[in-house]
Amino acid sequence: MKRVLAFLLTGLFVAVSWAVQTVSRVEINWIEPEKFTDVRPSNESRQRFRERTFEDIKKYMEKLMGSLPEGQKLLMNVTDLDLAGQVWPGSFVGLNSASDVRLIKRIDIPRMRFDYKLLDNSGNIIKEETVDLKDMSFQDKHNPLFDSESLRYEKNMLREWFQETFEQK
Repeated sequence: MKRVLAFLLTGLFVAVSWAVQTVSRVEINWIEPEKFTDVRPSNESRQRFRERTFEDIKKYMEKLMGSLPEGQKLLMNVTDLDLAGQVWPGSFVGLNSASDVRLIKRIDIPRMRFDYKLLDNSGNIIKEETVDLKDMSFQDKHNPLFDSESLRYEKNMLREWFQETFEQK
C-alpha cells in the first residue's frame, strides 16, 4: 500500500510540476489564416499543416521568450504569413510523382505581418508595435538551425527580429 501511495504522490508531483512549467508566455492570435498569402502544404491537409505550422512558430517564440525576464508575456496578432518558397506539383519540378513539393528559390522570401504587445508581470505594456517582417537575404546569411528543421527560414527571421527588438541594454 505504501508503494502505491508513493507512486501516486510522485505522479501527482510530476504532473503539477509539468503544469507549472507550461504556463505560456506567448499568445498568438492568427487573424483569418485562410487568407494568408502562403501557408500551403506539400503533402498533407491544409488545416493540419496550418495547425502544425502555427504550433511550431508558437513553440519557437516561447523558446525565444526564455531570454527575457520572467513574468513578461508576448501577445501577437498575426495578419499574414508567407512561407519561404512555393508549392508546386512534383511533375513541374522534374519528379516522377503526383506529390507536391515546396521549392525554395531566392525570389520567394519569407514574410510575416503582425502587431505585438510585450507585457510586464502586472499586465502593463512595455513595448508595442506593428511589424511587417521580411527576409530578402534568407538564403545568404547564417542560419543556426539545421537544414532538416521545419520552418528554418521563418524561425531565423523571427529570431533576428526578436534579438533586434528586445535586445537587453
